[in-house]
Amino acid sequence: MDLGVMSMRKTIKSLASFIFLVFAFLVCASDSIAQQEHVNPIDAHKYIGMEKTVCGTVASAAYAVRTKGRPTFLNLDRPYPKQIFTVLIWGSDRNKFQNPPETSFRGKRICVTGIIEDFRGKPEIIVRSPDQIILKPQ
Repeated sequence: MDLGVMSMRKTIKSLASFIFLVFAFLVCASDSIAQQEHVNPIDAHKYIGMEKTVCGTVASAAYAVRTKGRPTFLNLDRPYPKQIFTVLIWGSDRNKFQNPPETSFRGKRICVTGIIEDFRGKPEIIVRSPDQIILKPQ
């Protein structure tokens, strides 16, 4: 085989290995950055007014159909009335979800992204779109 062809093949293999290593590094780095941004429900009160991702298990869930605004409440890690963090979905946004959130997320581990607000001393995120909630493996 010609020396030029062999040299070019070595160069291509080296370049492909380098690209793979850079890609793997970027994937790992972005994953660790995303993990750093996740907040536990118990710590969410520290981030009032900030956009964060809060991850936890839906300990209780309810659709208050007779309450003004028809809210759905998903309480993470501790059930109502001792909830430490609430995901709130107003009735006007429920139709955006394929399945009722109070049944599809109950008992599941989720991550919710949005602005953390304070409601009567408890942190919450108001969800307006299903893409703000990600179902995590148990």
